This record gives sequence, C-alpha cells and structure tokens, in this order.
Amino acid sequence: MAALARSTFAVKKAVPTLARGYATPAASQPKDAFVGVKDSKGNYIVSLIEGDGIGPEISQSIKDIYAQAKVPIVWEPINVAPILVDGRSTIPEESIKSIKKNTVALKGPLATPIGKGHVSLNLTLRRTFGLYANVRPCKSIEGFKTPYENVNSVLIRENTEGEYSGIEHEVQPGIVQSIKLITYEASERVARYAFQYAETSGRPHVTAVHKAPIMKMSDGMFLQACRVVAKDFPNVKYDEDLLDRVCLRMVQNPAPYSDRVMVMPNLYGDILSDLCAGLIGGLGLTPSGNIGNSASIFEAVHGSAPDIAGQGKANPTALLLSSIMMLRHMGLYQHADKIEKAALSTIAEGKSITGDLGGKSSTSEYTEAVMKRL
Repeated sequence: MAALARSTFAVKKAVPTLARGYATPAASQPKDAFVGVKDSKGNYIVSLIEGDGIGPEISQSIKDIYAQAKVPIVWEPINVAPILVDGRSTIPEESIKSIKKNTVALKGPLATPIGKGHVSLNLTLRRTFGLYANVRPCKSIEGFKTPYENVNSVLIRENTEGEYSGIEHEVQPGIVQSIKLITYEASERVARYAFQYAETSGRPHVTAVHKAPIMKMSDGMFLQACRVVAKDFPNVKYDEDLLDRVCLRMVQNPAPYSDRVMVMPNLYGDILSDLCAGLIGGLGLTPSGNIGNSASIFEAVHGSAPDIAGQGKANPTALLLSSIMMLRHMGLYQHADKIEKAALSTIAEGKSITGDLGGKSSTSEYTEAVMKRL
C-alpha cells in the first residue's frame, strides 16, 4: 500500500477522498472536540497513558519517532491505575483533569486488576469522558500478506451503552439477568457522527448493522435513530444489514465494504471490529480512536501482553497508527503523513519488522528503521 496522502480539505472547503485511511476527518469532529493546550514554546500538550505490560515499550517508540519527526507535542504522562471511591471504581482525579484540560490523549494497552472490585479500565475511561464513538479503520498493509487484499473498512461503534452498560443481577441462584440499555439520544449521536464521517472522508455509503429481528425494541430504536439522521444527509446512501450476514460477507469478500462506514451498537462493534482486524493481520496493525464532545482518546486495542513485556518483542504499529489518527484529529496533517509514510514503507520493505509480522527485529530496531525514513 502506498503511503496514504493527506486529503486537501479544510473544514469549510472539502474535497472528499478515500486516500487518508487512518483519520478522524476534521469536519466530522464534534464541536470543540479538540481545542488544544499549548506550552510557552507553542507545542501542544497531550496526555499520555503508557499502559501496562508492553505499554511502556511501545509508548517509548512513539515518543522516539515523534521526537525524530519534530512533532510539536509535549507529552504529559498520567497514571490511570484504578482506585475505589465510595465503592465505585474510578481513576485518579489528577489524570481526569489532565485529559479534560488537554482534550486529547494517547493510550497504551491497560490491564484491569482482577478480583479487586474494579470494572474494565477501558470502560471506565469511556464513561468518564463521554467517549461515545469508537472509530476503527482497518486497511490492508502492503508487505504483510493475508488471504484478503484491498481491505479498507471503517467501523463506528456506539461506545457507552448496550450490553456493556454493566447492569446485571442474579435473580435467584443459577439465574442471572443482564440488561441491554439503548437510548435514542446515544443512538442518534453516534449515527450523526457516522454520517458526518462518511461525508467528510469521501465514503458515500453508511450501513447500520443490527439484530432488530430479535432485539425488536432496542435495535429497533437504534435503527429508528439512524433513519431519522439519514434524512439530513441526502448525498450519503443509507442501508441496514444484519450482524451475522455482514460477518459472513466480510470474510467472503471485504471489497464491497471499502466505500462505506458501518455504524452499530456497542457489542456488535466489538465483535465486527476484531473480525475486520483479522482480515488485515490482527490487532497489532489496527488503530482506534474514541471520540467525545470534550475529549478524545486514541489507543492500541490489543492486550498488554505481559508474557513478552520487557523482552523487546512488542510491535508498536497499532499505537503508532492510532497516534496518526490523533495527529489528524489535531489538524497536524503534515506530521501525520510523514510518519505514516515512514511506518508503512518500513513494513512494506520487510527488513526491520517484528516477529508478529514475520520478521526478526526487536521493538527498538523497528523503531530505528522508521526513524531513519524520517
């Protein structure tokens, strides 16, 4: 895959294009989603959650590459180790203040402490900052061969409710009830973001993915919201498809999905986004962005891999591509293009890639190869 060129659009004068694969187009951002905080030298301050396991290693790679590329960013490291306040799991107040102040953060993989009363850290972050839309582009990478070619999908997942609302209780011994919560407000919000994303990224098609024949009221409400929003975007084609049928068709032939944005409730997005990641080689090559009205967090969605932590085997590509999404979210297009070209050409060459990509290079050797191309 050739380096993905920056599209030539501004917020008021757009020229849609499919060229930019790892992006949250500026015109699709919620109002005031990125205001930005600068230091005395004019550099943006970005909150950095290095994460657990391999997190510090791959975060260091990003810091080294950004320094080489002279990206005008100063990292503000924060700790999101969970604490219990009045019986509820949360993150430290100073970390919350950092992200709210900077309005953007980059996050490595996190491991939630098991058996200590804490809910998922990722879920806690989404709820704390109202990160209602999870954006997951999956694009084939030249030089890494898979059974599928020319994959170029974008999934937008409602990020705050559905089966992940955490509303469960034991009715009686041996019987547990889990409640799927869907609201019209959240459905309309993520649907509107999906249509805005489609319009500004040159994807003329939005597909709502659902299971409404079974979940008649909950998924039915989600579809109702999508249909109402679709009327405000007459230049974007809209249709609906079943989750199981989309999964089947994607693994048979992903090409028809390369011109569209797929939007769906929370659990379906979790399933389908990992399926799409599998088409291009796995989560180690897949970026992700969580978009909110007041802050956005970009993250690697793979695990913390404690079994290889500290061994120099980790692949920083997913976090690097996520940071490229972050740069475009911030309007730093030239830096994003330069780093993206260096990373993808390094993988295409195949000489300095990590073991998960079929190579023999260490994390630092891969990082150095990318830096040399800068």
